[in-house]
Amino acid sequence: MDRTCSSIVHPEPDTLRPRKCKLPDYHLALVTCTMSRVRKVARVLAGALALGILLLCPPAVLGAELTLSHPLDYEVIQRASKSKGSIQIEGNIADGGASRPLLEARIVEQNGCGNWRRLRARFALTKFQAVLEAPAGGWYRMELRALNGPTVLAAASVEHIGVGEVFVVAGQSNSANHGAEKQTPRTGLVTTFDGTRWQPSADPQPGASGSSGSFLPPFGDAIVERFRVPVGFLACGVGATSVREWLPRDAPFPIPPTLLGNVRQLPDGRWQSTGQLFTSLTTRMHQLGPRGFRAVLWHQGESDANQKDPTRTLPGRLYRQYLERVIRDSRHELGWNVPWFVAQATYHVPGDEASADIRAAQRSLATDGIALEGPDTDQLKSEYRDENGNGVHFSGNGLREHAARWVDKVAPWLELQLR
Repeated sequence: MDRTCSSIVHPEPDTLRPRKCKLPDYHLALVTCTMSRVRKVARVLAGALALGILLLCPPAVLGAELTLSHPLDYEVIQRASKSKGSIQIEGNIADGGASRPLLEARIVEQNGCGNWRRLRARFALTKFQAVLEAPAGGWYRMELRALNGPTVLAAASVEHIGVGEVFVVAGQSNSANHGAEKQTPRTGLVTTFDGTRWQPSADPQPGASGSSGSFLPPFGDAIVERFRVPVGFLACGVGATSVREWLPRDAPFPIPPTLLGNVRQLPDGRWQSTGQLFTSLTTRMHQLGPRGFRAVLWHQGESDANQKDPTRTLPGRLYRQYLERVIRDSRHELGWNVPWFVAQATYHVPGDEASADIRAAQRSLATDGIALEGPDTDQLKSEYRDENGNGVHFSGNGLREHAARWVDKVAPWLELQLR
C-alpha cells in the first residue's frame, strides 16, 4: 500500500468553504453610513495635517526675489584668527511684500549640518549688507533666507565658501604665468580671483600676464596641507616690468627702464610713472575688502638688474627707494599696514646670475623692517630654469621648488600670526 503524503486526499470541510450571505437592509444602511463618516473624518485629518506642514515649513511667496552680490562662489575669506573669519554679505531683495524683512543665514558643512542665525542687516531701499561669522575651513555652503514673520519670502545660496588664507602675488614674469609647465592644484582648495569671479587655481592664473605656468598652485597646496584651510590668490604680476613702472602716478625718476610701456618722459628729460600698474594693484586689493588678504608676495628685480644697455640699469640705492615707496604708498592707499614679502630676484641666464647691488637693496628692506624676507630665487639654476637651464624663467621643477621656497619663508611667519 502506497503511504506517500501525495496519495492522500483530504476533502475540504464545509466549515472552511466561503459562504455567501445577505445582510439585512438595516445592517447595510448602517455600514454605508459608517463608511461615509470615516471618509469625512479622513478628509478633515488630511486638511489639518497639510495646514500643520505649511505652518512648520512656510512656502516662499511668489514674486519675491533675493540675489547675492557677495560672497561669490569659490571665494576664500581671509580669516581674522586661527579659528574663524567674517563673511561680508551683500545683496538685493525685491517684491517681497515687507519693507524690512528679517534675514537669516547658515553655514552648511560637509556633513550637512548648520544652524540658522539671525543677521543684523543694514538696508538701503532693497539693498542690504550683513556680516556672518564662520569657522575657518571649507568648502562650506552658505544659505540665506528673507522672512516676513513665519513666511519665507525668498532664499539664495552660495555653494563654495572658504575661510582661510589669501595672498596677493605681484612683480614680473616669475611671479606670473611664464613658467615652462602649467601647474594645477591637487587639493581642490586653492582658488584665484580675477577681479570679477573666483575660480580653481589651474594655470594660467587670471589677472597676471603670460599663458603658461606659475608657482601659485603648488604653493597654495602646501599651505592648505600645512594649515588645513582653503587658500586664495590675487595674481597681479606683469612680465618684464621694472620697479620704476610700479611707482604711483607721476612719481619721477632719472633713469628710464628698458621697456617704456608704463612710463613717460618729462620736458626736462626726467621720467615718471603713469601709475597704471600701481593703481591696478591697489584697486584689486580694495576688491578683497578691509584686511581682506594676509600678505603681498613680491618677486621682481630682473628688469632693473644688469640690463643690456647699462644706462638702463637701476642702482641698488634707487631700487630700495622706489620699492619702499611702492610698499608705503600701498599701505597708505589701503589704510592698514599690509605685510610685504620681498624675494631676492636678479637672475637672467648662466653667466649673468645675480646683481649684488639689487640683491643688497632687496635684502635691506627686510633688515630695516620695511618688508619681510622672501626666498632667494637666484639660487635656482640649471634644472630649475627653462630652455634646458639656459632661460630666465622656471622649468616645471623650478616652479615647484620656487613654491617650496616661498612656503619656507611664509609658513613660519604665518604660524606666529595665528598664535
